[in-house]
Amino acid sequence: MFHLFHGQDAYSQRDTLAAMLAKEGDADMLSLNTTRLDSRASFAELQAACDAMPFLSRVRVVLVEGLLAAVPDKTFMEKLAAYLPNLPPTTRLIFLESQALPDNHRLIRLAAEQKIGYVKKFDLPRGPELERWARAHVEARGGHITPQAAGLLAANVAPLFPPPPGGFGATSSYTSKENVADLSLLGNEIEKLVLYKGLGETIDVADVELLSPYAAEAAIFDLVDALGNRQAARAAELFQAKVVAGADPFYLFSMFIRQFRLLLQARALLDAGERAAGIAEQLKQRPFVADKLARQARNYTLPQLEAIYRRLLEIDVEAKTGKAELLTALYLLVGGLTGEE
Repeated sequence: MFHLFHGQDAYSQRDTLAAMLAKEGDADMLSLNTTRLDSRASFAELQAACDAMPFLSRVRVVLVEGLLAAVPDKTFMEKLAAYLPNLPPTTRLIFLESQALPDNHRLIRLAAEQKIGYVKKFDLPRGPELERWARAHVEARGGHITPQAAGLLAANVAPLFPPPPGGFGATSSYTSKENVADLSLLGNEIEKLVLYKGLGETIDVADVELLSPYAAEAAIFDLVDALGNRQAARAAELFQAKVVAGADPFYLFSMFIRQFRLLLQARALLDAGERAAGIAEQLKQRPFVADKLARQARNYTLPQLEAIYRRLLEIDVEAKTGKAELLTALYLLVGGLTGEE
């Protein structure tokens, strides 16, 4: 039997794969009996790896990444479809695809029709699904978490998605529904919280606020409010308070990026005629967060937000290449924003 894991939730794919392989015996011997192939593999290479007998192990593992998304030629797929029913019983052939495949894909149909494969789709969780994902992963690691803490943990991580690929124009890239979580980060936070509380204990809101570096903070909203209202003294006071409290400059910078990215999206939606309810739906945010985003976004024009976001990206590059000291750059940014019209 072959396995096909596909979809954008790479974290859960890896989690499921690790759990599956853990049942196959000694990890060191399994590693010696594992072959990894990618999209460049020929059918001959794939068949040779699958036909090889395991050495001092019950099974041989063949991991094939990104092959199906690369759309192998017709001959390849015909040979593969003919070969899979005869896969050696000692071989665990696992296809890993980072994008979802269509339901009518040949291997998905083959698995269903001939009962010779296991297919699982890993969609990225959004909105309430993310909270359920967090609760399930806490419980899988032997802990418990309150609904409020799961909601806060999900809210902390969900907005941290990659920059929009469509550039800085007033395009649909700002209003994409792909507002999804960094599940690797969320998984790391869960591991840390479970270790902190101990097996069988319940994680609550106070624990998340204490340990999560991306804890949702009202001060960030207040700071952005002050920036938008050109309240220089108030903005400087709030920013200085965070620095004095020992906040990591890179953490503060990540919160700036997070907030202004959301404001950029919210402003684009407002310009398109959406209201707070529409912003909540489109950006997968809670209603009270969407209300604040709508209010704050009205303090800026879309070109202003585009310019701010460009400047944030420039600061990122300058800090990473040693051309600027991050904390100094952030002080200058706060001063510059409160002085702009």
